[in-house]
Amino acid sequence: MKGKAASEKKLRVLLVENHPDTLECLTFYLEDLGHTVLTATCLAEAMKVLPDSQCDVLISDIGLPDGTGWDLLEKTTLPHPIFAVAMSGFGSKSDHSRSLSAGYRHHLLKPLTPAQLDQVLAEAIETRRPSSPAT
Repeated sequence: MKGKAASEKKLRVLLVENHPDTLECLTFYLEDLGHTVLTATCLAEAMKVLPDSQCDVLISDIGLPDGTGWDLLEKTTLPHPIFAVAMSGFGSKSDHSRSLSAGYRHHLLKPLTPAQLDQVLAEAIETRRPSSPAT
């Protein structure tokens, strides 16, 4: 039982970030929490990976070298809903609104704090699809 309870708190995360240091730090942090992390560094790569990733959570930078994180959700057909979190250096009301309109549940301002990330991950665990495989 203990193992199953622990595995139910683990997520499969697609992290989309073009800044190498940020990608490395966030990947390390998420993996250290026990989550499985897939990564992409641009819109094109993320659009290839996301549909078949079976991820519970998408954490995407909004400003990507070949498009936006908004484009990612707007242009990708997913087999199931995903818990999506936008992160950006831009935090105006219109940025937040656009993220919500695109399908993101949260729009976090960079730099993210561990507490912010922990809070959204806890919410993602609580709202995880029942059929989602524990990793």
